[in-house]
Amino acid sequence: MEKRQPIGIELVKKGVVREADIEKALDYQKTHPNKKIGDILDILKLCDSDILINAMGEILDEKAIYLQEKDVRIDALEYISLDIMKQNKAIPFEIASGKIKVCFADTSNKKSIEVIRLLLLNKGLVMEKYITFETNIEKIIESLEGGVSDNINTNADISGLVDSIIKTAMEKRASDIHIEPLENLLRVRYRIDGQLVTAVEIEKEKQTQIIGRLKAISNMHQEKQESQDGRILAYPDYNIRVSSQKNVYGEKFVLRLLKKNGNIRQIFELGFPNDEQLVRKCFNKKNCITIVAAPTGEGKTTTLYSIIDYLNRPQINITTIEDPVEIRIDGLNQIEMDSKTTFSDSLRTVLRQDPDIILVGEIRDRETAEIAMQAGQTGHYVLSTIHTIDSIEVITRLRKMGMSNYDIASILATSVSQRLVRKVCPHCAKKRDFTEQEKEIINKIGEKYNVNFDFTNKKTYEIVGCKKCNQSGYLDRIGIFEVLTIDDEIKELISRDASSMEIRKKALESGYKPLLIDGLKKVVDGMTTLDEINNKLIIY
Repeated sequence: MEKRQPIGIELVKKGVVREADIEKALDYQKTHPNKKIGDILDILKLCDSDILINAMGEILDEKAIYLQEKDVRIDALEYISLDIMKQNKAIPFEIASGKIKVCFADTSNKKSIEVIRLLLLNKGLVMEKYITFETNIEKIIESLEGGVSDNINTNADISGLVDSIIKTAMEKRASDIHIEPLENLLRVRYRIDGQLVTAVEIEKEKQTQIIGRLKAISNMHQEKQESQDGRILAYPDYNIRVSSQKNVYGEKFVLRLLKKNGNIRQIFELGFPNDEQLVRKCFNKKNCITIVAAPTGEGKTTTLYSIIDYLNRPQINITTIEDPVEIRIDGLNQIEMDSKTTFSDSLRTVLRQDPDIILVGEIRDRETAEIAMQAGQTGHYVLSTIHTIDSIEVITRLRKMGMSNYDIASILATSVSQRLVRKVCPHCAKKRDFTEQEKEIINKIGEKYNVNFDFTNKKTYEIVGCKKCNQSGYLDRIGIFEVLTIDDEIKELISRDASSMEIRKKALESGYKPLLIDGLKKVVDGMTTLDEINNKLIIY
C-alpha cells in the first residue's frame, strides 16, 4: 500500500491551495501546535471551506461536509448531549434509512468514534461518519448551546453590556466569568456546574472599553497592565472577586461570583453519606483537627460551612478566618482576611478570643499549619482545608510543610476528601437500563474494594440536554466523598513515618473506601452517570 504524503502536499497537487499557502499555514502552526494544517488553512481563509474539506475528504478517503446550520436537519441534542459532542468533537446532523450521519473533527480518533458509535447503536441507529474542520464543529455547537447568551444585550452601551454579562451569569448559576481577548474577538465564557460554556463573542473593537469598565468597577489601576486583583461591590447579593492577567491579545479577566447570603445546605444534601453516627464521629470533636482535602473548585468551603452549621450552638464560640467570607452565618464570629494579614497572624489573635471551634479557610504554609496544630493541642477543635488529591495525601502534604509525624498522629483526627460531579438533569434525562458493559465496569471496581453493587430495580439515564440545563444534560452538582479516620493503627503508621502506600493498605483493611466507590454508588442510585465519574476520576 502506497504511503500517503502529508496533507499539505496532496492539497497542492490537487490545485486546491498553493505552496505559499502551506508555508503560511506552517508558520501559523508554530504558535498553534495543536492545530492541524487543514484547520489552519480554513482559519486563515486561504481556500473556500467547502472546496477544501471535500478535497481533504478525497485525500483521506472519508466522506466530508462543511456544516451550515441548515445542514443540521435533526434535533442533534436528542441523540447526543452537548457535553458528549464537545468531548468527542462530533455532531449528528441527518438521519436517513436507519443511518445517522455524524460529523467529526478528527476521524483518526478511534476512541471518540467508538464512543459515539455505541451511543447511537443503543438508540437503534447505525453511524455514518463524516469529516469537517474543528472550528466548524465548534461553531455549530455554539449555535446549539443557545439559551446562555439570550439575556446578554450586546447592543447596550459599555456599562450596560458589562452589567448584562454579570447579571446573566448570576441568573445562569455561574461560579466564574471568563472575559478573554482572542485574536479577532472578545470571548465571554461562564463556568456552570464546573464546565466552561461560551456565553457570547463580542467584536474586538469593544475590547478596550470593556476592560476599562471592568477596571473602573473593580477599583483597579486603569493604566497598569500587569496582573491585578480587585473586587466589585455594586451587586448587593454578591461578593465578586476579580483577577486580571495580560496575554498576547490583551488583558484577560476572571470574575469569581460568591453569593453573600446563600442558603447553607445540610451535609447530607451535599452528598455526604446519610449516616448521622458517621457525621458525629467525624466532626463532633475536641482537641484535634479535621481537614477537608480536594483540588480548587471542588466544594471544600461549602462542606466546611455545612459542618460549622451542623456544630453551631448558642453555648459554643465558633470563629472563622476566611479569604473572603463567602456566606455570613448568624451566631459566628467571621473574620475576613485582607492584604495586610495572613492566616497565621489572624489565627494567633483568634486563640486569645476563647474559641471552642476555629475554622481556618486554608492551611497554605508551615506557619499556619504549626499554629493550627497548637490550637488542636490546647483544647480547640480546628477545621481547615488543604489542596491535595485525596484524604491520605493530607498526611504527606502536612509532612512536606514540616509537621512532625508525632504532631500529625496526635492531632489529626479525620481527613475528608471530595469531588463535585454533575447531577443528571431531571427535566430532560431519559431513564434506561444499565448496559452489561457498564455493570461489568462497576462490579469489577466493587470487587477490588470488597463492595457489592445491587442493580435490582436500578436505572441509569441517557443524557439529553434542554434549555434548563443549558443543553448539557446535567443540572447542579453533588459531592462524592471519602473519609479517613485516624484510628490507633493509622496513628502508629504515621508515627513511624510509614509511606502513603502503607497507610492506604491499612486504611482499606480497616474499612476505608476511596472516592470512586461513593461515586459509583451515586451512579447506581441514578444521581449521576458513569461517564461523569470517568470524566472526574478517569476509570476507563
